[in-house]
Amino acid sequence: MTGTAARSRIPVLLYHAVMEDPPDWIAEFTVSPKEFAAQLDAIVASGRTAVTVGTLAAYFATGAPLPPRPVVLTFDDGFADLVGPTAEALAARGLPSTAYLTTGAITRGRPCLLPPAPMMTLAQAPLLEQYGMEVGAHTATHPQLDTLASAALRRELRESKAVLEDVLGHEVRHLAYPHGYNSPAVRRAAAAAGYTSAVAVRHALSSGNDEIYRIARLILRRGHTVADVEQWMEGRGAKAAPYPDSLPTVGWRMYRRARALMKGPEFAG
Repeated sequence: MTGTAARSRIPVLLYHAVMEDPPDWIAEFTVSPKEFAAQLDAIVASGRTAVTVGTLAAYFATGAPLPPRPVVLTFDDGFADLVGPTAEALAARGLPSTAYLTTGAITRGRPCLLPPAPMMTLAQAPLLEQYGMEVGAHTATHPQLDTLASAALRRELRESKAVLEDVLGHEVRHLAYPHGYNSPAVRRAAAAAGYTSAVAVRHALSSGNDEIYRIARLILRRGHTVADVEQWMEGRGAKAAPYPDSLPTVGWRMYRRARALMKGPEFAG
């Protein structure tokens, strides 16, 4: 993919829970089942071809082919709807996707910073693959990775990877940064931990020139409509990555790091 095609805008959508009555803390990032179905139908009608993050990352890494108009659907955390109605809705439309699981949230007895919510279980992770979903890691406890000391950062990245690999029986190669928080040091640590790609948030369209360790995603909020999704499928409605961090983003990171020094690791959300 070169020239104009290499600069094409690629929507990478970020979903969380798909449910009617979510806990307050995740409600802003929850889509109702009815709205979700309508959004999936809009994606199908757009003529975009759904691919996994692994397929997109292979293009970035080696130039492996992509369909002419790709779209990527991703799901963070591992809410209970994922194994069941959400996976079924995707499979019914032939839409492959990527699910990033927070291992502490889906494993009883493990520590986690995510507030309480209905979650799938670690034992259900292989079922996602049966539905055609690719499984990636979303850390162990869902912290703000760019505020952690080196040892804690390595532990978050490696523990979640190892736990998922143990239950799935194969390598887990893809990572999502909690709430998209990352930095050059976090991206280097992700590569050192054995991940071959990582997604951020940025609320931007990705592109053929995006960065493999901070792939841009568009985050779905409860106020987004089918019209928003249709616009993104047309490559409009948001800026396109890659682009450098803004000064407010850098300043916010510095503030959060200072706060973490006083209070310890905090939930990324």
